[in-house]
Amino acid sequence: CRSALDLAPFGIKPLLRRAAAYEALESYRLAYVDYKTVLQVDCTVQAAHDGVNRMTKALQEKDGVNWRQKLPPIPTVPISAQTRWSVPSAGAPGANTPPATAPLAEPGESTAAGTERARTLKEEGNELVKKGNHKKAVEKYSESLKLNQECATYTNRALCYLALKQYKEAVQDCTEALKLDPKNVKALYRRAQALKELKDYKSSIADIKSLLKTEPKNTAALRLLQELNRA
Repeated sequence: CRSALDLAPFGIKPLLRRAAAYEALESYRLAYVDYKTVLQVDCTVQAAHDGVNRMTKALQEKDGVNWRQKLPPIPTVPISAQTRWSVPSAGAPGANTPPATAPLAEPGESTAAGTERARTLKEEGNELVKKGNHKKAVEKYSESLKLNQECATYTNRALCYLALKQYKEAVQDCTEALKLDPKNVKALYRRAQALKELKDYKSSIADIKSLLKTEPKNTAALRLLQELNRA
């Protein structure tokens, strides 16, 4: 994979395969970096989203809340590489001429600058939530999501919608988050909360049961299930 990446920097296939190899070797930090790099090249690669979620969980268990501080630096992918094609740079020795039909990055695909801006907006939203300003936080999360569709941003905005009693919007955001990460605990729990408020008890119970398959001892979920069974 390294040899392939020397020839064609930021190639999606070698990055994914190297990430999978690192994961098998339990080198979770290096795997995380490769999966995140793939998402800079093409934010629609589901295997990379799944890999990031697995590595995040593994690193949280291994390194605790400060796991991000122990990560190696994530390379910034140049805009020229942010396409669906893995082509060597024009001046590289032995570089092939890219196909005339090679598409540029599609609208909505995140660039490195866009991803960084999205992260900043999300963090600003998080600070507003801590201050209890959920309405303003929604605006920040919405701006962030225009640049980068990230699971955590959807679940954070859903939390704000719950606080603002906008339950349908909360359900919608959790559903979007679950498209990115089908087993996301926060998305399942918050959607269950919103569905309970909308009196859709059957769907709410289904979400809680899905959550408990992943985290059988989640006390908040068990408590909510008891409430739903009494409803």
